[in-house]
Amino acid sequence: MVGFDRIGCHDRRPVFILRRGMARSNHLALVMTPLTFCRFVTASLGLLAFSTLSLAASADAFLGRWALTLPNGAAGWLEVKKQDGWYDGSILWGGGSVVPVSSVTVEGDQLTVTRTRNVERKDAAGKVVRTQQLTEVLTARIDGDVLRLTRTAPLPDGTGFERGDFTGRRVPDLPPRPDLKAVTFGAPISLFNGKDLTGWSLIPRSGENGWKVVNGVLVNDPAQTEGQPRKRYGNLRTDREFEDFNLKLEVNIPAGSNSGVYLRGVYEVQVQDSHGKALNWLNMGAIYSRITPSAAAEKPAGEWQTLDITLVNRHATVVLNGTTIIDNQPLLGITGGAMWSDESRPGPVWLQGDHGPVSYRNLVLRPVVR
Repeated sequence: MVGFDRIGCHDRRPVFILRRGMARSNHLALVMTPLTFCRFVTASLGLLAFSTLSLAASADAFLGRWALTLPNGAAGWLEVKKQDGWYDGSILWGGGSVVPVSSVTVEGDQLTVTRTRNVERKDAAGKVVRTQQLTEVLTARIDGDVLRLTRTAPLPDGTGFERGDFTGRRVPDLPPRPDLKAVTFGAPISLFNGKDLTGWSLIPRSGENGWKVVNGVLVNDPAQTEGQPRKRYGNLRTDREFEDFNLKLEVNIPAGSNSGVYLRGVYEVQVQDSHGKALNWLNMGAIYSRITPSAAAEKPAGEWQTLDITLVNRHATVVLNGTTIIDNQPLLGITGGAMWSDESRPGPVWLQGDHGPVSYRNLVLRPVVR
């Protein structure tokens, strides 16, 4: 055999390639010119490189933010990222907060995400006797524009698994930070007439209604009766739906209570008795679990407070009691309790009523004019 390291690609001598380990009396030889051999090697290396790049591209295809429609129809959100060579991620599963996942693994065309939750075991008297950690597994593959996922979760009693299929779609890239000075707002729309609940509906419709109008104020009182099963109260949404807008309102939150104002049904501006507390994403005026206010501008519980909220191109500005606490910051995704996961569609303003008592008045919205 002519050694490849001793010939050039334009050498005309034939090259014999023997399969290693085969006797010459029973060998299989491939005869080709050096030029053909070079082309063969180049093509093989190219195919190997293409395969490697394809695998990398397949893995990187999962990177980014995904809008999820969960097995029960609720809205969810998933982010997959890569930092310093490590895959990582965060997830929002219906209600609650955005939390880090336990692990992210990409193998071939499959994404595997695990998340761990604590489950308490109680005795007959209701005393916690053990806290167990259960690990749920999400597997996903990309099918065109759709992320197809399967959730496998162990049942708390250890008798089997719960499985469900669901889908996700890639969240479009964030638009550039808008120049709010160049934005035109339309005529003001009064969302609350001060007399009744015309223009508002309860969600879910099966919930208890704690909302009423008292002396021109929209009041929510989700009262519970001691010794009776806990009532699940509903939220209040506008019948109209909006795209981008500016919303001004006044709110009065009692001591220890909690509510929220949802923008387009997907982004919650927190309403909470947080006066005197350390700043975090639970404070009054925060974007729940997303954006912490830059300053503590809330008043003590029981006082009327003003919120001036602007939503333009998936960027939020919040002015609380005359102080800008969120300044045209990007919204990376929906918040817990969102009506749906699609951030591009119009949606209502809705007021959270299932957490505690709260009062609203003077709700005025000005839509962005395109």
